[in-house]
Amino acid sequence: MLLYRALLIGVLALMPAIGTAQGLQLGFGQSQQDTGLPIEVTAESLSVNQSDGSAVFEGDVDISQGDMRMTADKVNVHYLPDNSGIDKLVAQGNVLLVQGPDAAEADEAVYSIDSGDVVMTGNVTVNQAATTISADRMVLNLQNNTARMTGRVKTVLKTE
Repeated sequence: MLLYRALLIGVLALMPAIGTAQGLQLGFGQSQQDTGLPIEVTAESLSVNQSDGSAVFEGDVDISQGDMRMTADKVNVHYLPDNSGIDKLVAQGNVLLVQGPDAAEADEAVYSIDSGDVVMTGNVTVNQAATTISADRMVLNLQNNTARMTGRVKTVLKTE
């Protein structure tokens, strides 16, 4: 009975870390990402729209920037208003983001280049070593190597 009570107290103490409506804070990747590095994109096809300043890559899209790699079915590239660079990347369908040993999957991701924020939504799952965490939404900052997960955050705590 004493062991059961100690285990219950330990689990209750960890509940805020497991996930609440406020979310879960965690690190992502091993190092900070330099968001000023060139972005390389490979895909099956490319469509460019001069009127709205966008480009759409489709089919096995593979994006790399430094240590970061993102894959998706489709990626829409939005350029800055003066066309001096990329404003954001919007990835849709089977999105996978890998940085160092960490990987995250989602239905959609929006990577804002200037801030280094990647907002992943829809069936978000993060794998870090032996830990898997899922949520409805994750905001990842590549510049300071942190992530915040919100919306039905769930993780399994290993006891061994």
